[in-house]
Amino acid sequence: MIKSFFTFLAVSIFSAAVFAGIIFLSLGLVVSFPAQKPQKADVIIVLGGDNGLRVEKGAELYNAGYAPNVLLTGIDGKFYRPGQPNWREKRMRALGVPKKAIKVDTESETTWEEAINAAETLQKKEWSRAIVVSDPPHMLRIHQTWSRVFEGSSKQIILVATEPDWWNTVFWWKSKIGYRFVISEIKKNIYYFAVYL
Repeated sequence: MIKSFFTFLAVSIFSAAVFAGIIFLSLGLVVSFPAQKPQKADVIIVLGGDNGLRVEKGAELYNAGYAPNVLLTGIDGKFYRPGQPNWREKRMRALGVPKKAIKVDTESETTWEEAINAAETLQKKEWSRAIVVSDPPHMLRIHQTWSRVFEGSSKQIILVATEPDWWNTVFWWKSKIGYRFVISEIKKNIYYFAVYL
């Protein structure tokens, strides 16, 4: 009887450990799965908070003809001057995107605000489809947030992820950046779900 109990306990602990391991390893897939292939759109929205990869991806999509307009978000309005473009706008232009194609959002500081302000811009410009560019672990929060903001709207949002060297859907935990990003996004997703969704 005692032996059976300890066998059952050992199997239960092992099963729980395996289950926890599977959950842990799948976090990379969970946070990145909403990413899509690019489609033709009216505007490419490049979200803020990056070190240049998002800008490069946005320029790549523009140069490939996916959209005739680019909207850069997350630019601090306190320091922005139209005649003195910040580094993201300069980088975008250096990558072949003409100045006239670039719009700048200096109001948004969070993913939620980016979605709200983008919705207003799409409405004002009469744009119906937008590509939203960010990093792979950011995709789930963008999907949840933007889906809520655009709920009931005819506007279409296509989420396109960058392709950073540090990202691997399964082995995300092997990279310090990937690990920090995924854990941060899990926490932020919980917060956004509680506050906004």
